[in-house]
Amino acid sequence: MTDLHTDSAAYQDEALAIHAREVHFDWTDVPTEYIPGHPYATHFWNVMHLVLPEGERAMADVLGRALPEITDPRLQEELVGFIGQEETHASSHESFRIHLERNGFDIPKIMRMMEFLMDQVFGDHGLTGRAGDAWFKERLGIYAAAEHFTATVGEWLLDNKTFDEIGVDPTMLDLLRWHGAEEMEHRNVAYDVFQHIDGSYARRVRTAVLAAFGLLVLWLYISSWMYANDPTTSRRRMPWPLAFFLGVRRGLMPGVRFLFREIPQYLRPGFHPSQMGPIDKAVRYLAQSPAANGH
Repeated sequence: MTDLHTDSAAYQDEALAIHAREVHFDWTDVPTEYIPGHPYATHFWNVMHLVLPEGERAMADVLGRALPEITDPRLQEELVGFIGQEETHASSHESFRIHLERNGFDIPKIMRMMEFLMDQVFGDHGLTGRAGDAWFKERLGIYAAAEHFTATVGEWLLDNKTFDEIGVDPTMLDLLRWHGAEEMEHRNVAYDVFQHIDGSYARRVRTAVLAAFGLLVLWLYISSWMYANDPTTSRRRMPWPLAFFLGVRRGLMPGVRFLFREIPQYLRPGFHPSQMGPIDKAVRYLAQSPAANGH
């Protein structure tokens, strides 16, 4: 077990009461192309609805198994809140997944792939003893790295002004920003659990690279597949790599460089998520989010 940076001023300033918020999203009038005129960018963000429910439930399960081993009271409290938030994220994105399926999208194909990944690749494989302990710590490392990347994407969503300018559907925009704000709010938790249970720097390096490449491949594969098989449009589609490049250039999604810029920061020996910058913007958005405030 390693130091949780409890002497860090930034860490002390982020002693937030993390809790799951009751949210509701009505998708009745939300178009399936909610980024108007940009079908590929829409499907890029649709990956969240397809991947995150299974991924976040699996992560909540693995981190939940660590709870009996947590001896730090603050981290215990934060982990309970973190698990609650991840469950709410999963169900919220799943509700839009159902909306997509009702509009003719072949969701079961992607779901079968996600179930295979979560059960057969990232499952516990029935391992026990030293092998089971090592694989448990490996999964903690993978999820800690993945949470770092989702927190940085969350900040990107809060900072993005292009979505407001081009008229992204407000309900979907609130879902993306509410989720992004909560990812920032609990950005310390998965990393602190990994550090508390294991903290191996070699494992941090290995799992960060695995998480980065895994997320990149998964995101590009699913977004390009959804784009190519969109049943709601018959207009000619440009090749997805070009659509991706133009979308990044337009400010509709973070690019590959964004992801790989984060790896060196995460791998700095003295890194801690609380060093990533003020959390004020997340707290501010959560205070005014329509869904989080019952509107």
